[in-house]
Amino acid sequence: MSIVLYNTLTRKKEPFETLEQGRVKMYCCGVTVYDHSHLGHARCYVAWDTVRRYLLWRGYAVHYVQNFTDIDDKILNRAKSEESSMQTVAERYTQAYLEDIARLNVVEADEYTYATQTLDGIQRLIGELEQKGYAYPANGDVYYSVRKFEGYGKLSGRNLDDMQAGASGRVAAEDSIKQDPFDFALWKSAKEGEPFWESPWGPGRPGWHIECSAMIRDRLGDTIDIHVGGSDLVFPHHENEIAQSEAATGHPLSRYWMHNGMVNVGGEKMSKSLGNFTTIRDLLDAPNAPDPMAVRLFLLQGSYRKPVDFTDEAIAAAQTSWGTLLDGLLFGYQYGAKLGWVDVEDSAFGDPAAMRIDRESDPVQTFQAAMDDDFNTAGGLAVLFDLAKDLRRAGNLITHTGEADTASDVLRQQWQTLVCLAQVLGLEAQPGVEASTEGGLSDAEVEALLTQRREARAAKDFAEGDRIRDLLQAEGITLIDKPGGVTEWHR
Repeated sequence: MSIVLYNTLTRKKEPFETLEQGRVKMYCCGVTVYDHSHLGHARCYVAWDTVRRYLLWRGYAVHYVQNFTDIDDKILNRAKSEESSMQTVAERYTQAYLEDIARLNVVEADEYTYATQTLDGIQRLIGELEQKGYAYPANGDVYYSVRKFEGYGKLSGRNLDDMQAGASGRVAAEDSIKQDPFDFALWKSAKEGEPFWESPWGPGRPGWHIECSAMIRDRLGDTIDIHVGGSDLVFPHHENEIAQSEAATGHPLSRYWMHNGMVNVGGEKMSKSLGNFTTIRDLLDAPNAPDPMAVRLFLLQGSYRKPVDFTDEAIAAAQTSWGTLLDGLLFGYQYGAKLGWVDVEDSAFGDPAAMRIDRESDPVQTFQAAMDDDFNTAGGLAVLFDLAKDLRRAGNLITHTGEADTASDVLRQQWQTLVCLAQVLGLEAQPGVEASTEGGLSDAEVEALLTQRREARAAKDFAEGDRIRDLLQAEGITLIDKPGGVTEWHR
């Protein structure tokens, strides 16, 4: 089987074929670092982290580069409002992004690249575009002449003439120094009080679009395999990247373009500009906050290309679903010793890197078939839930009867398959993490109530003991009293 992915450029699914056999050059448009990242950003970077993880699992060597936009009007405005500097603001929110996204188990990029560290490459690229007649200076600015590039609009499907007709008088009011209203800035002349860099066109700073073209070229070359980002970047940002890069090099910028759908709130895109956003840290630090893995699960439940609706009910449902997966992921730690697994005390126990799973087994083949089809995470999750539910059932049998009705080695293979496939989706549990709390009580709270019940029974206060048993039962906790005063429980 080969991977098939949806290519925004061709508007259809295509077999995935790399420039170099077995190697993937992948670039992701990163955040503009002027504020904390919101759940819309989380959707984007969880999606591409999952694509990257799957490509690695399928045996590709992936070189994954992500940029930070650290030169931008929004950063300058934040710096002015704080009486700070652009560098201070950018550095603070870059670090905040890295902290927040790590909580969602997004693996760091192989390389992070910054506009401020790519000024030479940016100016070199602008110079080449000027020499080839695609760019022109105007009063200290430099603009890209959009109509000179014949392929303009091929990514977004937009036609300049149609756009001009639809814009009517609004286009005519554009800045008069441009040769055409649709031309966009490659270099912006310095304004008083703003940071600037020296250039052949005078002091100034780069435009947003040229930054990504230069960073891709500097780190990955003229053509890459996959360019990813949010669907809101298709036009104008990615359209302009193509125009810049391909005019300069004469080569396609990327073989495949992939775009994730937005997170919606009340039918509108979650964004800072609309003021309807929830930051990652506000969500995860709130009272009764969901598990970060439940948030990741929420973001993976549908196609990466489709919008998702952020509601309290959706997050609560994801939390419950994560409880099911967590029970399965913790199965080996909870029941491995009872099943006679001799390595439960080994340091590598539970580490997917030390596990060997049967790639030809039905669960793995079903998982791979789903993920090969444009990274269908919903289909992949269905396999995980089937495995987790089987393991939860086996755990309940062991708790009730002392043994399962499935062979120990079969349960071992099911558990390892679940752990390994879940890691491909970035869903991981650590030993010592509490199992699901669908009843509302944590493991520690259950144990505390059991201690009270034992004390009550020892004092022959059986009414109190029964009250605590009934309370736990109402919370979804089943007690199993065994000889010797031992009480086992499960959800």
